[in-house]
Amino acid sequence: MSFERSRRVFLAGAAALAALLAAPAGAMDPRYTDADGDLTADPPADAKDWLDPNVLIFAYTPVEDPAVYAKVWEGFLKHMEEKTGKRVQFFPVQSNAAQIEAMRAGRLHVAGFNTGSNPLAVNCAGFVPFAMMASADGSYGYEMEIITYPGSGIETVEDIKGKKLAFTAPTSNSGYKAPSAMLKAEYGLEAEKDFEPVFSGKHDNSIIGVANKDYPAAAIANSVLARMLARDVVEPEQILSLYKSQTFPTTGYGLVYNLKPELAESIRDAFFSYPWEGSALAAEFERSGESQFIPIDYKTHWEVVRQIDAAMGSSYDCR
Repeated sequence: MSFERSRRVFLAGAAALAALLAAPAGAMDPRYTDADGDLTADPPADAKDWLDPNVLIFAYTPVEDPAVYAKVWEGFLKHMEEKTGKRVQFFPVQSNAAQIEAMRAGRLHVAGFNTGSNPLAVNCAGFVPFAMMASADGSYGYEMEIITYPGSGIETVEDIKGKKLAFTAPTSNSGYKAPSAMLKAEYGLEAEKDFEPVFSGKHDNSIIGVANKDYPAAAIANSVLARMLARDVVEPEQILSLYKSQTFPTTGYGLVYNLKPELAESIRDAFFSYPWEGSALAAEFERSGESQFIPIDYKTHWEVVRQIDAAMGSSYDCR
């Protein structure tokens, strides 16, 4: 589904929510500038402010156990080493907050931030996303699903009232912000008032929690579910879907704003020249239909996510 079609479906299906979409959720931290209006931090004008580390640190969003992905990304990081002439180290972050703080502090240079964390990383950490995974035909994205298990007593979204609903983390789009906005706008259900929210920390925790009947229901990204089903971590008969959203952009890949321009360009080249065929990256992400990196424009592709943040009253203020 195209971005524009996704945006129209979202707005048409949630008129009450659309009325709240009046302003951005926050402003860029004062340490950054955005003279060109693309909503991401401009690189420093003075060469003395450019960052040129001996070792590049890369982190992939902690949607699942980081240990699962160290080997998956190994070949890609070797490719980046060849393109940049730098040693590249995988950093197994345990939370979205830790990932954002690492980049803000200058300890993380290249990363994939999950959908919901992208705006906060852009505004607070100087993250500049430029790539996203897509299928061979260029289509991209995932859907938020609310899932339960057979025999839970929950047959419709309305049945969540009075029960527990597992979210992942407050910075997650599909694991918290999108379902919270949808439940309120479309079903009149609010956390604490109509159901008990619990936080699992990660999508795989929520999915396994539902499969094992620890949570009666959970809001998750179905791209993660698809990969877990393909690895036989959970079985299809353990999961029932109650709701499926419009398509959202998936993990945004990029770099910190103040890298030396030549280095930044070689990192971009590493993403778009990576040979997927036969790679561990392809073996893992083909489970969710992805087989290449495509260029993205944060201002355009993340518009619907920023709108949800505005409706939720989310702030990009840096703490």
